[in-house]
Amino acid sequence: MPEAIQLEQRDGVLSVTLNRPDVLNAINDQMLRELLDALRQAGRDAAVRCVVLTGSGRGFCSGQDLRDRAGPGTPSFRESLGSRYNPVILQMRTMEKPVLAAVNGVAAGAGCSLALAADLRIASDRASFIEVFARVGLLPDSGSTYFLPRLVGLGKALELAYTADAVDAAEALRIGLVNRVVPHDALLSEVMTLAKRLAAGPTRGYGLAKRAINYGLHATLDQALDYEAAVQEIAGRSADHREGVAAFLAKRPPSFIGA
Repeated sequence: MPEAIQLEQRDGVLSVTLNRPDVLNAINDQMLRELLDALRQAGRDAAVRCVVLTGSGRGFCSGQDLRDRAGPGTPSFRESLGSRYNPVILQMRTMEKPVLAAVNGVAAGAGCSLALAADLRIASDRASFIEVFARVGLLPDSGSTYFLPRLVGLGKALELAYTADAVDAAEALRIGLVNRVVPHDALLSEVMTLAKRLAAGPTRGYGLAKRAINYGLHATLDQALDYEAAVQEIAGRSADHREGVAAFLAKRPPSFIGA
């Protein structure tokens, strides 16, 4: 059984809760192993049609637990990122299912990177985001240098990287860092309502849309158009597409199965 995370699956939604509340869910090796295992399993499990990532207690995730890097035998940054953090980020981005981050408090350092790697970010009005790396002489990692400028623009990304200033929920919404801000006490209910809606939707099409949008981030227009057409061919042969057309013609709600 996982210890550094908690898992709950209901109505097609897998909730993954980072569970080290005494240290604001700071990341250690055990958490990364358990998180990667859970995400990989979710990607394979047809019963999981949406994933929600959140934190227990007051924080979402305060980043790397620096106590883990204080002792002898600490792996190099390159090794740690390449073998521990980066596989988690890649799994979130390549999983062809919606991944939502319910940001319930501070998301700092690699914890901020985890939130940025999600497809959608819904924040509590008590949430904050800090690219804290500069405070210890480092640069943003775990995907932040990729996602941050794409979400907030180059100038703002560099400002956040250089200053390591906290961004509160209202400012995060204004600059495009999050999709929604909701009252703290309503966060999980609001996120689960959205997650259940997505889980009941045409999740095969969602996954293909995620694949095409990821591709389009580094493609030319011609390449994106060609790829879009190829992926649309796959979607057009899906059971969900047939069901969607049939439901439209019959003037009834569709019943998607995610295939």
